[in-house]
Amino acid sequence: MSELTLFSQGGNALPAHFQNLELDATTKALMGGGGSGKRVSIRGGVFRMIVGGKEVAQNDDRAMNVVVVRSAEKTSRSYYSGTYTEGQNSAPVCWSNDGVAPDKSAKNPQSTNCQNCQQNIKGSGQGDSRACRFSHRIALVLENNIEGDVYQLTLPAQSIFGTGDNGKMPLQQYAKFLGGHGIPVTAVVTEMRFDTASATPKLTFKAVRPLTVEEMATAKTQGQSPDALNAVVMTVAQVDGTDESKPALPATFAKPTPAIAEPVKEPTKVATKKVETKSVANVLDEWADDDGTA
Repeated sequence: MSELTLFSQGGNALPAHFQNLELDATTKALMGGGGSGKRVSIRGGVFRMIVGGKEVAQNDDRAMNVVVVRSAEKTSRSYYSGTYTEGQNSAPVCWSNDGVAPDKSAKNPQSTNCQNCQQNIKGSGQGDSRACRFSHRIALVLENNIEGDVYQLTLPAQSIFGTGDNGKMPLQQYAKFLGGHGIPVTAVVTEMRFDTASATPKLTFKAVRPLTVEEMATAKTQGQSPDALNAVVMTVAQVDGTDESKPALPATFAKPTPAIAEPVKEPTKVATKKVETKSVANVLDEWADDDGTA
């Protein structure tokens, strides 16, 4: 007799309230093994699906349509020591979820605050760059499976800051563009596209279409899920189940090319000069659902 029959009704089925029951953190911890989180990596300029620290699929297309369901409140920072090894993924030596001070769980904090940290000095990294890099975590779902898995995506600084045109905006400008017209980022399908002019992996963002009423409800629920909450607060190593004590560079975002030594600029306040972009009204006019309404 199977152990599961102990909980069955009539000896052949689990109780109704056990249907679609998700494993809790306690069970997962007792099961042992690596992490079970899911994320998207853009290493090598390719969209890679990572589950439990292992690559399970690739998307060689230059673009991917997703729905951003949640974002970290602050831009984070991470410092890795050692030498880059292709394919290696380990925890940062020190990191900050708010970009102000090291996270309390960091086992080797480099300073009491990020601003005065020695790893925040130009030249502390490769070339003239800073050793501690900016990044931002978002939780997303795929357009063709909004009710499906929630993935973490950790974006490097060049995909976050700066300016671009209406079809190729970094994340911060894209959010300001939509938000300035009263449109939540979570209410649209977003195209993430690799900037082929960049020597290292860089994504730009563009609104494709508005979500339907049903899709918006699903996206809202997804954004409040434990997976989405974990995606925006956990480091890549924590999502993958990597030993946080190992100080080594990750292979999350780029292959070792000479161009990786280019400095990553500090985020700067965008000048008051208005970026000429296509109006949201015109964008929405071009969008249409099945019944022809935007």
